[in-house]
Amino acid sequence: MAININAGLKIIIWMLAALLCLAQPTFAAKGISVKDSIGNPLHFETSPKRIVSLVPTAAEILVEIGAGHTVAGLTYHDLTLKGASDKDLIGGFFMPSLQKIKAANPDMIIVSSLHKEVIDIYRHTDCRIFVYDTDNIEHSYENITTFGKIVGREAQAKKVIIKNKIEINHTTKKLDKAADGRKKRVIRLMGRDKIMTPGNDSFQNELIRLSGGLPPDFGKKGSVVEVTKENWIKFNPEVIYGCGGDEQAAKAFFSKPGWKDVDAVKNGKIYYFPCDLTCRAATHSGYFVSWLASMIYMEEFAKPQNNILPVKITESKPVKIDLEYIRSASINTANIYDFENKTLMVDFKRPQAIVSTLEGERDGILTVGNHYSPPPTWGPGHSLGIDDIRANILKANDKVSNTTSFLITGADMDNLSLKEKAFKDMKVVALATAGVMSNAVRMSKDVGSFYEPGTINIIIMTNMQLSKRAMTRAIIAATEAKTAALEDMDIRSSYTPLIHEATGTGTDNILVVQGEGLPVKNAGGHSKMGELIASAVYDAVNQAILKQNKITADRHIFQRLKERKISLNRLTSEVNCDCMNQKKNAKSRFAIKVDHLLLEKEYAGFIESALALSDEYEKGLIKDLSLFDDWCKSIASRISNQNVSAIEDHVHDDRIPVVLETALNAVFTGVLEQMRYE
Repeated sequence: MAININAGLKIIIWMLAALLCLAQPTFAAKGISVKDSIGNPLHFETSPKRIVSLVPTAAEILVEIGAGHTVAGLTYHDLTLKGASDKDLIGGFFMPSLQKIKAANPDMIIVSSLHKEVIDIYRHTDCRIFVYDTDNIEHSYENITTFGKIVGREAQAKKVIIKNKIEINHTTKKLDKAADGRKKRVIRLMGRDKIMTPGNDSFQNELIRLSGGLPPDFGKKGSVVEVTKENWIKFNPEVIYGCGGDEQAAKAFFSKPGWKDVDAVKNGKIYYFPCDLTCRAATHSGYFVSWLASMIYMEEFAKPQNNILPVKITESKPVKIDLEYIRSASINTANIYDFENKTLMVDFKRPQAIVSTLEGERDGILTVGNHYSPPPTWGPGHSLGIDDIRANILKANDKVSNTTSFLITGADMDNLSLKEKAFKDMKVVALATAGVMSNAVRMSKDVGSFYEPGTINIIIMTNMQLSKRAMTRAIIAATEAKTAALEDMDIRSSYTPLIHEATGTGTDNILVVQGEGLPVKNAGGHSKMGELIASAVYDAVNQAILKQNKITADRHIFQRLKERKISLNRLTSEVNCDCMNQKKNAKSRFAIKVDHLLLEKEYAGFIESALALSDEYEKGLIKDLSLFDDWCKSIASRISNQNVSAIEDHVHDDRIPVVLETALNAVFTGVLEQMRYE
């Protein structure tokens, strides 16, 4: 995350946090009284121990202020939050399971005003109901403060708020110099079959203003309002941004007359960000403002004369690597393009030979490293080019190019994984960073069309002296281990996720250091050195993905479907049958039943099995599906409590492979049969 804070200011923040810790009230002595987001009073004698959050923004806040241990249940929108795999899953934001909420035994539930049924059920119980809402950034700070008071983490809440304010203030200073008072017209794209945008009173338009942009004023209030073609043409956006499924609206409209004839579309100024940044005013608002501003004013931010901070190290944290020939290792924080970059730097006592998939073979290397460029620098860095990026990394870390070799990544160096493997006197150290959510590919199947440096980066060092043959062979061992890690975690290709596991990302790199010690001539699969390298890399990649993306092999079926770009909500909304037309609210009840069914381990396991079977069938390793078809009928019968002799065809998406389509049809058929007899 890009945060610009000088060392002195960081010390002040930590001192303030410490003082606040001392000043925190004692629950046991007097309890605490607060108000929820809409002004309802709440009193707590003791801090809640089991919180169920139906609001993803609130769950994010609790985790960020260090109160994740108090969260007993959360939605499937929160599955990549730190520690989410240990929590009870209670369904989605719009369709939470009352049964799962009750089973979580909460003493506090965080809801939105939309959760009327939950509010009515728990209104007069001992369980506290906190109604969460956010109108603007200041309101989000109030919510963070309130949660800090409730869970006894006031100092941590204050620290999160200060961080956001510092980030926004820094972006404002950068804009004052780079934008020179000029405000570009910016619109948040929303919608699927219509072009939509947030209303005038939304926090999202406030985020645009804080990013130096001028949002539209269509005279409408609300979280989402429709944009007419006339509105669109008159506003003439210079920059358009959205998230996730908003691309559907872009694909549907931006080739049509009028919609395509605005500056942003004509100039290709259309950007997509993670939905947990665009759709929330919470703990990362300052970070998103920095990133959005850097994309709106990409060319202006790239100009060296618009820099407001010197390129230099502001903080350095040691990294312990137990190899004799290493002089020192650290993660250095430095200002590059006016935002905090982080670089792992490993200095050697004596020059080393290295092999790098980014730079090739090199001799006389005194330093190797791995550099993290944060998102607010991606646009400016792309404008200036790789040579300028390299020059600034070297300048910031006081290194020279002829003795330094480093990799470059978009994965945060705070999420670095270091793994060591040993056998008798032989030792291998693997250092890895990894991000796989947007750039994963399956080599031999996906199309390559661009190049940028590193998303899974691996540095390998040993306490032996590797021959040139062993160094190059180590790259194969490491690559095979990396691919094994991705396949064992079912990481999907970003381009063909429905049918392919990823073998890597499109920008991976490996750097192998020759090392010092006894000579080793082989690092192949049958050698002990190859085994240690593969084992260390496998563990390092697994841990790096967990740290960066919060993904585990045992993640829930909702997350795995999302990674395949399968929307249960869309698929259920497209189902139509006689029973739908005959009963009130049948569509919504059908969607809820399907959602809640997959919260059960048995039916989640059925879909998980179908995912694995589907991959093998698509490879041609399975020829006959007759037994699987029988299983699907059995599942549909079990769901409906009726004898189902045939699976009906309710999934109308040609992209979904046949095995998974049949499995989903089995679930849909079972639920619909159940509804017919209700």
